[in-house]
Amino acid sequence: MRTVKSLIIFSIFFSLDPVAQAQDNSSFLPKRSDATIYQVNIRTFSREGNLKGVIKRVDSIKSLGINVVYLMPIYPIGKLNSVNSPYCISDYQSVNPEFGNMEDLKLLVENIHRKKMSVILDWVPNHTSFDHIWIKNRSWYLQDSSGKIISPPGTGWRDVAQLNFNNMDMRKEMISSMEYWVRTANVDGFRCDYADGPPYDFWKQAIASLRRIPGHKLLLLAEGKRSDHYKAGFDYNFGFAFFEGIKEIYAHGKSVKLIDSLNKAEHKGAKKGQQIVRYTTNHDVNGSDGTPEELFGGEKGSMAAFVVSVFMNSVPMIYNGQEVGTPFRLVFPFTGKDIDWALNPALTAEYKKIIALRNHNEVLRNGKMKSYTNDDICAFVKEKNGKAVFILCNLRDKQVQLTIPQKLKKQKWTDAFTGSPFNLSDQVVLQPYSYLVISH
Repeated sequence: MRTVKSLIIFSIFFSLDPVAQAQDNSSFLPKRSDATIYQVNIRTFSREGNLKGVIKRVDSIKSLGINVVYLMPIYPIGKLNSVNSPYCISDYQSVNPEFGNMEDLKLLVENIHRKKMSVILDWVPNHTSFDHIWIKNRSWYLQDSSGKIISPPGTGWRDVAQLNFNNMDMRKEMISSMEYWVRTANVDGFRCDYADGPPYDFWKQAIASLRRIPGHKLLLLAEGKRSDHYKAGFDYNFGFAFFEGIKEIYAHGKSVKLIDSLNKAEHKGAKKGQQIVRYTTNHDVNGSDGTPEELFGGEKGSMAAFVVSVFMNSVPMIYNGQEVGTPFRLVFPFTGKDIDWALNPALTAEYKKIIALRNHNEVLRNGKMKSYTNDDICAFVKEKNGKAVFILCNLRDKQVQLTIPQKLKKQKWTDAFTGSPFNLSDQVVLQPYSYLVISH
């Protein structure tokens, strides 16, 4: 029999249970198909380079039409063999002092939630730093024939140590660490780095456990290509193939029809709204390959590519600074320059216009797609419940045209952005890197 005193102690203990702190997020967590993701590289995002610097611009992120804020790794960085990458983690359950502390993270999450947006953290499950707090558990890591802990085979990532997914104790602790952030900081999911590294059965185990957290739904993005990520329970796979394909179209004149084959391949195995997250830049390719303007024919060309990434069967992702046309690469992991958030208000307005159309148009988000693409123009119709949107994007630096099928000409179309009537003739001529979005 419990005394009154023991009941009070039990009550206090129970109230501190991390499970009880995960709040209901159903009022602002978007459906799979409705997400628009904004990637924050904390180091480059503000002059402060920390979590408080992100808090200052939550309203600006919201104003773009964003509903999911994705934070790059927030955890302490290893020192041994380190190149100071935030993907070289020394403790899965702490905040990097460079960025602030747990209270700063909680305050940021609260501010984002207050604006009816969700927060996902970058999670790095395949490897840790060589001085991670787990390193004493040598069996938790992959070793060579001499017993030396090794880096991920075939990657060249010499700053990190490969985890051993045959070790069930390691798996259990990994999943517990992921749950920790949901329960302690109230985050709404994860973008899982190098998701093609850990095996399918680990992801199935981890995702099943995460989705059992009561009263708190999650969005889970695999930074990977494997189709079994859908089967494991991820909401999204990463658009590596789309990005590389569209680069080939712009840089080497490949047929735009390549996008159709990529779209089919990337969604193999996807069900119930599972989709590809597509982008025209991110923290990796911005530094290694170039800015969207460098890669996709300047400002106009980059926006044509962005329209495809937003309106096709995909969930769009924006990288911080993209919306102002940052004219230099945000070299990973450092840049040394500040983003000028007032640089290009006209470009920012165009991003907002495109995202707003997707946010407010159910057909664009969830309609069934039919392609009319030719070698130069990415053209497709999205249809749902008798409504349709026709998207045409010229991905060439020259005037091109598309022959319009008879059944599309019969419809009464309007400009989807302005609502003005649009007469669809036998041929549509598009100026270099221009795009057209019409609806009925």
